[in-house]
Amino acid sequence: MKAHYGYKDGAGDFFIIIDTDNCIDCTDHPCVPACPESVLEIIEDDYDDMVASVTGDHRKKIKYSCAPCKPDINRPPLPCIEACPKNAIEHSW
Repeated sequence: MKAHYGYKDGAGDFFIIIDTDNCIDCTDHPCVPACPESVLEIIEDDYDDMVASVTGDHRKKIKYSCAPCKPDINRPPLPCIEACPKNAIEHSW
């Protein structure tokens, strides 16, 4: 299942999408410490699996929380995506 965390407004869609089916196979969750803005956390989902999630504080401002890792030009690979060994994280923008 793909969980979408974020929002849509007049400027676009701003979501971090986490494929929980892939995420549950990860035991270390290196994506969480890789995020310099502490956007991600590990939660227990409805099926008692430990998966990555966007913290409640960041969900309504994800575009701005992720901005330090997303310069307008010469964008490097995103730390959370690079750290995820299961390719379970994507960004919509």
